[in-house]
Order: sequence, then C-alpha cells, then structure tokens
Amino acid sequence: MADSASEAPSAASMTGAGHTYAVVVDGGRQYRVMEGQELEIDFRHLPAGSEVVFDDVLAVSKAGSLTLGTPKVQGATVKAEVLGPVQGKKIHVQKFKRRKNYRRRIGHRSLGTKVRVSSITA
Repeated sequence: MADSASEAPSAASMTGAGHTYAVVVDGGRQYRVMEGQELEIDFRHLPAGSEVVFDDVLAVSKAGSLTLGTPKVQGATVKAEVLGPVQGKKIHVQKFKRRKNYRRRIGHRSLGTKVRVSSITA
C-alpha cells in the first residue's frame, strides 16, 4: 500500500503554475478554463463551428503570474469554438398530496452548449 503523502499533487500543479488559465463568468456561474478544455455552458442558438467570446474575465494566469480584475480584467477575452448542443442529466420532479390519490412525476433534461476553449488573451 502506497503512502498517501507521496501521491498528493504538488503545490505547483494545484495552482496551475506554468499553465495559462482564466476564470470567466457565464450565465451566473464561474468557470476556470484552460486552452483546449471542453465545457458545457447554458444553451445558445449557435451552429457548430461558430465562435463564442467571453468578455467577463475575472482572473488570468500566464506563466505563473496571476492578474486579478477589479472586478474584471481590462481587455481580457476568452474565445471558444462551439461543438454543438448537448442534453443535461435527466431530473425528475414529483408532486404528492397525501390521502388525496394525487401523484405526478415528470422528467426534464435541460439543454446546454458544448464549447472548446481556443484562446485566452490578456
């Protein structure tokens, strides 16, 4: 059995030292993104292959130097390529009233848009 301390990631890999990443806001949520990363955002009527630009950039890290915005980093943008629409995980909504023989169950899958981050500019 291996020692758990030897398997722990180093502090440099946890902070992303040497990697370029940004923290962007979209749809009220914050995402930490790196170039080449794929993520799901709120649904947009955009064809596959088009481009999405995130202007609300809260922080940018390049080569270990972190730039924090107050509240946004001026001139920083993150560009992403649209891969297409995706459906989210199915959730069930149930209604129930005791002693009234009333039960309803419906399912719902929200739509999202899958994007791949192509560039981060600061």
